[in-house]
Amino acid sequence: MHDPRIGKLADLLVNYSVEVRPSDRVAIFSPDIARPLTDALFLATLKAGGFPIVMSPPQQTLELLFRQGSKEQIEYVHQPLAHITEEYDVRISVLAEENTRFLSRVDPQKMTLYSAARRHLMKTMMRRSALGEFRWTIAPYPTNAMAQDADMSLDEYANFLFGACMPDLNDPVGYWKNFSAKQQRIIDWLAGKETVHITAPDTDIHFNIKGRTWENCDGKKNMPDGEVFTGPIEDSAEGHVYFSYPAIHGGHEVTGVRLWFEKGRAVRATAEKNEDYLNQILNTDAGARYLGELAIGTNEGITAFTREILFDEKIGGSFHMALGAGIPETGAKNESAIHWDMVCDLRQGGEIRVDGELFYKDGKFVI
Repeated sequence: MHDPRIGKLADLLVNYSVEVRPSDRVAIFSPDIARPLTDALFLATLKAGGFPIVMSPPQQTLELLFRQGSKEQIEYVHQPLAHITEEYDVRISVLAEENTRFLSRVDPQKMTLYSAARRHLMKTMMRRSALGEFRWTIAPYPTNAMAQDADMSLDEYANFLFGACMPDLNDPVGYWKNFSAKQQRIIDWLAGKETVHITAPDTDIHFNIKGRTWENCDGKKNMPDGEVFTGPIEDSAEGHVYFSYPAIHGGHEVTGVRLWFEKGRAVRATAEKNEDYLNQILNTDAGARYLGELAIGTNEGITAFTREILFDEKIGGSFHMALGAGIPETGAKNESAIHWDMVCDLRQGGEIRVDGELFYKDGKFVI
């Protein structure tokens, strides 16, 4: 794909999202199908004075591991991968899938083993990220498989993708800095608040957020971006929620997810499709049924559901919750090998009250 927007995206990621500095060790995780973006990221890192290395694991090797590997082989963590998480300065991950369903027939228990064995790496990454020792970002590259999931042609999907990442092609960095400033006003209003109550069709749930910090998602860790999030007090979620969008995980599309919470724990989980898979993943470990994140999507440019969570969790007019690992920067303490985002549309009769005050209605902030 010879597209000048690829070089602009690479420049935005390297110089804005992770701000590569001279002598930074930079790991670029990117599949072969995204080679044009991989090369552009490599060159941009060199220009910034960093030391880049490219890791390109083919999709099919992971499938082979799950199908043919023993328990010990699936759980084995290779030292080079651990070393990057523990010692490197920067990680850039490119999302580019040749087949978005390549793991859909794999035994979920094997995927759970794989995740659980890497829980310590998730914990290390989040701890180092919170301390500012490890800067990371994730960004998409358009493929036919991802375009098909979004019900678009490849050209339509590429336009959608680059348009969401760089709404202002002439000044992408300026756009995200301005976006950050606008979003900061929401963050400032939320500071010091204690309770959140969300209602929507088939949803009535409340949380305690006392002492927790709200984060401004402005294109640093995700590109595209657009959300504000926090980590609710771990034992505080009470009520029930219906996720109007499918929840995608490990190549499985779980539709019609309903969760019931008591004292912070999802005590019951049902789905209209793939309910068994939902519960197997929620049984990964002790923290998987507790919430690590509560967020509101703010990207008005993302209006269509694409089956790619990097976009879908940012949909303006939605909120999402993540089951599993919390983000330490917010004060969240929940630990898990999973972090599964699930999205609910609030544009059709949804509202959020904060400390009893109407904060958000029908997909719009009203403060």
